[in-house]
Amino acid sequence: MPPSPALPLADQAVLVTGGARRLGAAIARRLHAEGASILIHYRASRADAERLAAELNAARAGSAAIHRADLLDLAALPGIVAATLAAFGRLDVLINNASTFYPTPFGAVTAAAFDDLIGSNLRAPLFLTQAAAAALKARRGLVLNMVDIHASRPLKRHPVYSAAKAGLVMLTKSLARELAPEVRVNAIAPGPVLWPEGELDATLKARIIERTALKRFGTPEDVARAALFFVKDAPYVTGQVLAIDGGRSVGGL
Repeated sequence: MPPSPALPLADQAVLVTGGARRLGAAIARRLHAEGASILIHYRASRADAERLAAELNAARAGSAAIHRADLLDLAALPGIVAATLAAFGRLDVLINNASTFYPTPFGAVTAAAFDDLIGSNLRAPLFLTQAAAAALKARRGLVLNMVDIHASRPLKRHPVYSAAKAGLVMLTKSLARELAPEVRVNAIAPGPVLWPEGELDATLKARIIERTALKRFGTPEDVARAALFFVKDAPYVTGQVLAIDGGRSVGGL
């Protein structure tokens, strides 16, 4: 049965890593509103995942499920794909959204921090995509990676994070070639759309906004709309990175 015009993603199953909170939850809600079924992956945010799944299932029964896994455990990654297939019988879209972010000032970088940041931001997307490739090819699907504007213009005191996201940009382009023609692979590079968790100096926030061309903060919904574009309206786009940053990447960092 073709998708309803009112629910254009009614035949799509989407796996969102780190989908319980923040950007992941915004993307899950937006794609669900368009008819998609959503597998919400989480590691520690079980209560948030359960609340979001209950919200989505209240709107449309059987349209959301949750699955816990540590993305640093490579052996657990095929299980996330299997959980999606068990819940919905298919996998159309993989959104590699889960990320670890914190400073690693040069001179004080530890092996543990390096492994954590590279593991969550680069290694996990590679191996999860590899685990999902067959299912995605069967549906002529999409991989959507969440990168960062700092993948091309490094963030001071965050050399490992910046390098990991730069690697994810290249992985996006590489996998676009590896998985073609069946699977599209693209990325979104958010700018100032959601402040990092924890305290952030008000002066620094003001300086970031001042260096953004549109002179205002974005929202998670801006990123979610970009995700919807790639899922629904970009069948001839692959290997691309779309900055959702209010012009910050052209306005100076």
